[in-house]
Amino acid sequence: MLSKSAARLFFLVGTFATTVAFVALTVDTLRQVPEQTNEAQLSPAVIRGKELWESNNCMGCHTLFGEGAYYAPDLTQVYERRGPAFIRQMLTDPEGLYPGQRRMVTYAFTQEEQDDMIAFLEWCSHVDLNGFPPPPTVGVATAPAGAGAVAVPQVYQQICSACHAVGGVGGQVGPALDGVASRRDADYLRRWLEDPLAINPKSRMPKMPLTPEQLEEVLAYLSTLKAGEPAP
Repeated sequence: MLSKSAARLFFLVGTFATTVAFVALTVDTLRQVPEQTNEAQLSPAVIRGKELWESNNCMGCHTLFGEGAYYAPDLTQVYERRGPAFIRQMLTDPEGLYPGQRRMVTYAFTQEEQDDMIAFLEWCSHVDLNGFPPPPTVGVATAPAGAGAVAVPQVYQQICSACHAVGGVGGQVGPALDGVASRRDADYLRRWLEDPLAINPKSRMPKMPLTPEQLEEVLAYLSTLKAGEPAP
């Protein structure tokens, strides 16, 4: 049993040690804040995008950094998951991407406002949240390694797989793409990717803002999806 003087000494030493540890951890946290919060990339566009996010009450449906509603998907890492082309299309015409399924309001954002919102969501995706939220494990298409294998393009993962499935992985809004290269030739697939409504005015698929490079990547991947053959 400690004597009164020993107990006093234990209390004083313990209090001093925990205070020093608390101060040291606080200083270390503050030192890491600028880098972890991606402060250097807070451009005027990002700030305007944040103002758009707040003025349009996006958190009434979406979650960001763990804050917000759970009616609609979490958008903390949406830029990494879906990319700018998908985000722009959702901001332009959400019903066009998910006919009869999405209830997101169609905001009359200008081109500049869309750019600002995309810049804000890109900034959010680079904030270091120590692994939160975790990477998705459901509905992620993969391509097995092998001689001559064509990797699933990132743009396909970000945009196309939201509506189409290959090998049972992907969305159900549009038809599955298994064996599509056996049903359609490369010229048809190219014209469809460039403007599906020009081929079928009743198509529910909108014209996607693909760059020429992205179009070629998706075309190369779709050309490998032949009937009776596993996805590459």
